[in-house]
Amino acid sequence: MPLLLPAPVPAPLGPDLIALVTDTVRSAHTKRAYRDAITSFLSWCHTSGQTGFGKMTVQRYRCVLEDRGLAPATVKVHLAAVRRLAAEMADNGLLEPTIASSIAAVKSPRRHGVRTGNWLTLQQAEELLSLPDVVTLKGKRDRALLSVLIAAGLRRAEAAKLTFDHIQQREGRWVIVDLVGKQERVRTIPIPGWCKVAVDDWREAAHLDSGHVFRPLNRAGRVSGDALTAARIFQIVRGYGAAIGVKIAPHDLRRSFAKLAHKGRAALEQIQFSLGHESILTTEKYLGVRQDLTDAPCDHLGIHA
Repeated sequence: MPLLLPAPVPAPLGPDLIALVTDTVRSAHTKRAYRDAITSFLSWCHTSGQTGFGKMTVQRYRCVLEDRGLAPATVKVHLAAVRRLAAEMADNGLLEPTIASSIAAVKSPRRHGVRTGNWLTLQQAEELLSLPDVVTLKGKRDRALLSVLIAAGLRRAEAAKLTFDHIQQREGRWVIVDLVGKQERVRTIPIPGWCKVAVDDWREAAHLDSGHVFRPLNRAGRVSGDALTAARIFQIVRGYGAAIGVKIAPHDLRRSFAKLAHKGRAALEQIQFSLGHESILTTEKYLGVRQDLTDAPCDHLGIHA
């Protein structure tokens, strides 16, 4: 039987090639992660002089990713994207199925233990919320954004998609209703009064009544677009974190919500409801609990803004 040689490395940054993979997933977050991972892989192949797309090439790339000091979970995402690329190329007659199978056999690094991640203390959270200059329109927007991320534990993509229609009164309190999150899961999240005040302050100053809550501003400080992107939200949070000497991302504010609420003795299952974790349905069935909008996790954060 003749030796099956690796296929030539695909051209870098080919939009059609990347679309082979991104068109097979629904999540915008996964699309972005896979697009970036494949772009990084193809660029590395060409800059490092790789001439074949096969198992050996992918194994070398795994070593490169690990040498960069990337977390095992991050390496796993990169390799998953490359495996998906090989599988889609094989399905479209661009790669021998045997080669695609060998690439699929490249193992991801093992993850030992669980990364704790970063979160803010109560003092840091209050300091962060006090940073935006609420005299300006930008300051009002940023204060509202930080408030929602901390008080509701939203992901940055969820904050980007948040609309004024989501914010309603239920059972005598303000909540974010029917928010569609990761893997299309829908949840309702109670928010404290100080968070609603921050959002209202921004809404009134920006003269907004409908549509997305958080909007981009032009250099003159006026609303200039339909919605902030998740990437821009990341930059905003990172900037304010640097101002208090902490390297944080939006997900760290989500983690801070959980930590502060738990420290304030919020019920664990109620925190899970607010966060919309994948295990929430299992928890709900197992415990037979219902979401409590009267005594909600955000009531236990301890923040007095």
